[in-house]
Amino acid sequence: MRRLVLPLPPSVNHAYRNFVHPRTGRRMRVLSHEAERFKRDAAWLAREWVQRTGWCVPPPGTKVVLRIWYYWSNRRRTDTNNRNKVLLDALEGVLYVDDRWVLVREMDFEIDKANPRIEIELEALSECEMSF
Repeated sequence: MRRLVLPLPPSVNHAYRNFVHPRTGRRMRVLSHEAERFKRDAAWLAREWVQRTGWCVPPPGTKVVLRIWYYWSNRRRTDTNNRNKVLLDALEGVLYVDDRWVLVREMDFEIDKANPRIEIELEALSECEMSF
C-alpha cells in the first residue's frame, strides 16, 4: 500500500485565530492563514494521490482507518493528536465523505529534521462502490 505523504498540519493551538466582525462586533474563532494554506495544499496532494493509486471514496457510513506516522522537525515535545482536527477536515471530501467515520490510528513518531511530514495509509472497512 502506498502512503500519502503530507506536510505537518498545524496544531489546534495554531490553527485558529480570533476575529472580530468589523460591523457587528461579533467575536469568532476562524482558521488561521497557516491552517487555510495547509488545508488547500493537503487536499491538492491528496487528489494527486487518489489519481496515482486509484483510491475510491467509500460510500457514506463506511468507516475509514487512517494509520499515521509523524516525522517531527525537532525534539520539542509535541502531541500527535493535537494535529488531527485540521488534517481530517482537509481530507474530507477528497478521501472520504465525512470525517465522522474516520478512525485515526497514530502508529509512531520520529525525528526527521530534513523532511518533517506525516505519512498516511488508508483502509476502507467495506468495499468501495462509488468515487467522488
